[in-house]
Amino acid sequence: MSDELLVNEEKNGIITVDGIDYVRYAIKTHVITDKDNICDVAVKYAKPHVQPGDIFFVSEKAVACTQKRAIPMKDIHPRPLAKFLSRFVLKTPYGIGLGIPETMEMALQECGTIKILFAAFISAIGKLFRKRGWFYVIAGPKARSIDGPCSYTLPPYNEYVVLAPADPDKVAKDLSDALGCPATIVDINDLEGAILGTSSKDMSREWLVKLLKDNPLGQTNEQTPMGLIRKA
Repeated sequence: MSDELLVNEEKNGIITVDGIDYVRYAIKTHVITDKDNICDVAVKYAKPHVQPGDIFFVSEKAVACTQKRAIPMKDIHPRPLAKFLSRFVLKTPYGIGLGIPETMEMALQECGTIKILFAAFISAIGKLFRKRGWFYVIAGPKARSIDGPCSYTLPPYNEYVVLAPADPDKVAKDLSDALGCPATIVDINDLEGAILGTSSKDMSREWLVKLLKDNPLGQTNEQTPMGLIRKA
């Protein structure tokens, strides 16, 4: 195993899903920016390690950064509504989400003001019944995938808001064609996970979440935005 194919410290290399053991290798890369093409990056770092039966996975943030969907905080000017709504967002140790005016402003721009207001209204009703998560059910994956800067965010993105990648299914298909194996774009943190794109409609998103739910890529300074799933 080369230095580029590894199991991150404090992460489990193997997970059992439906009675089968799988190993999740993380792949270290350079810091990905909008000067990169995500397929070129995957070919450089991942393709030399691909074996028959492997599934390639990559973080949504890495893809979004290559699409110029990482916005400097200084360029975002939150409206009063964004400042107001962000005050009611649950803060967690795993990500800032829409809990600051800048990320809420981008949610309003990405999803539309009416949709975000309706999601906030439904969320308020949910809280009356001690139910959480209704906001993102209504607002959708574009809102859920917006990442704000945290103390552990890899520079220079500790001063950026990163949006959901555009056309993730197409990007996953392009990655699959470039690598010669199935590919998926994932939004996984230490709290929850979602699959944003797959190279084939036959790939089960629920199954992929089970494989990756413990976030083998990590979300601090690992600098491993992509990986391979392989039967152990």
